[in-house]
Amino acid sequence: MGDLGNQNFQQPAPAASAAAADNAMQPIGVVLEIAGSGSQIALDLQRLNECMQDQDPSIALAGQVGSQIKIRVGDTWLLASVRNQRQDRRANGGVLANIDFLGEGQEEKLTGKIRSFRRGVTRYPVPGAMIYPATTADLRQIYASDGRSNIQVGTVYPTKDIRAGIYIDAMLGKHFALLGSTGTGKSTSAALLLHRICEAAPDGHIVMIDPHGEYSAAFKTNGQILDVNNLQMPYWLLNFEEHCEVLLTSNGNERQIDADILARCLLAARSKNRLAENMGKITIDSPIPYLLSDLANEIQNEMGKLDKATSSAPFMRLKNKLDELKNDPRYQFMFSGMLVGDTMTDFISTVFRMPGNGKPISIIDVSGVPSDITSTVVAVLSRLVFDFAIWSREEQTRPILLVCEEAHRYVPNEANADGSTVGNILGRIAKEGRKYGISLGLITQRPSDLAEGVLSQCGTIISMRLNNDRDQAFVKAAMPEGARGFLDSIPALRNRECIICGEGVAIPIRVSFDNLEEVKRPASEDPSFVELWNAPGGEEEAVYRTVERWRSQGV
Repeated sequence: MGDLGNQNFQQPAPAASAAAADNAMQPIGVVLEIAGSGSQIALDLQRLNECMQDQDPSIALAGQVGSQIKIRVGDTWLLASVRNQRQDRRANGGVLANIDFLGEGQEEKLTGKIRSFRRGVTRYPVPGAMIYPATTADLRQIYASDGRSNIQVGTVYPTKDIRAGIYIDAMLGKHFALLGSTGTGKSTSAALLLHRICEAAPDGHIVMIDPHGEYSAAFKTNGQILDVNNLQMPYWLLNFEEHCEVLLTSNGNERQIDADILARCLLAARSKNRLAENMGKITIDSPIPYLLSDLANEIQNEMGKLDKATSSAPFMRLKNKLDELKNDPRYQFMFSGMLVGDTMTDFISTVFRMPGNGKPISIIDVSGVPSDITSTVVAVLSRLVFDFAIWSREEQTRPILLVCEEAHRYVPNEANADGSTVGNILGRIAKEGRKYGISLGLITQRPSDLAEGVLSQCGTIISMRLNNDRDQAFVKAAMPEGARGFLDSIPALRNRECIICGEGVAIPIRVSFDNLEEVKRPASEDPSFVELWNAPGGEEEAVYRTVERWRSQGV
């Protein structure tokens, strides 16, 4: 037995035919130093090599980066994760490692296994305490559900049969983020999570913003699919700030002049509706239907009041932009004259799935929305979620989950911020949403491009492989200290593997996601170049049809 950090302790080496239990009861190292959230330990290389031959996969990985070890403290076991390793040059055959404490559990007297596991540490070990490998039986107790509602999404690494569960209320109650580079299986994993949530809560209220049209295929049977063909989002639902984002084309001082004109004309147009007359007093943000022609007439009337010395340019800018939106068929899903009726109740019921009628999730496919107003459409939908939660406080709480794919596009960091309304409302939901029963799910491949503080508002973080150094550093800064040993393995994760830490799990875990049935997968499979490039024929007709659709803009 080697000298472990100048701490001599001798244990009889196990026989070659020893069972897994023998390795589990033999120490593999010793505590050298204690700190508040972690410790430095010395591992014996000979014992680690012996453990590698064990049939228990947890014992076989004992001492390796990301594995779990345990330390006896009185009548409890303290569980820790190995963060890193390095050779101890002072001792032949020794390995130094840093560990992060995860939690503790009572020791079963007869078997020595861990039970009644809980997060946090009440008693610390002392230098010289022995280190033991955590067994699969230990991990089974640790990861066992404590009775709270949970969804099972995969298998705990390195075991083959321990199921990985996520506590739904804890995950949704404090927001969550799913992160992963392109090609790691992020979209399929997102679909898996949402399918599991829908199965556990068939009367739920989930709204997903789908910027690429991937998820329509995954939720054909249990979701409401909404796109530019059937969304029919009334223009008058926009508040004043969103109206400015769509209608104003100027900058600087000119923009403020245009905004003042729009405010007067918009309030006048809303006031002409019978609903406004019955209410007595409304604001420019009140979701009261108005006619586009009334807004255009108000702009024209205001322009008619000008004296000769005043420029009519601001009025013409507004009028021209309004005419463009009314006449361009790409904007008909929102700025159609057919959408003037008071459909707010029906629209909210459809989008928020109230009632769900067996389809608890609505997929909002914004891939067909013109790029210049995509962020505004997402802003309106997000704000409606927030405003509905605020104005329904006197009703029974009906929590809503808002899921944003490509979240870095909508809540960008300061360097990429463009002052759009969507970033403001999603940032507000991240900070205040849980008070009103709103849960936010952020899915992104570039977490470092997210706004500062938004990721830290997510109580549960699910990280798949991240190839970019900046992204890895950003995620590490947002995760709790106890997950450091797991985080170092993020670049080495295989496809459809992830690290889950935070409120939704008892302790940080590495998970291999379940396979999802073909019919439930999003349409995000990478094409096979070799296969497709060896299947000629039909190109001329395909090009012709594509040009026709291109010219008609899909109308």
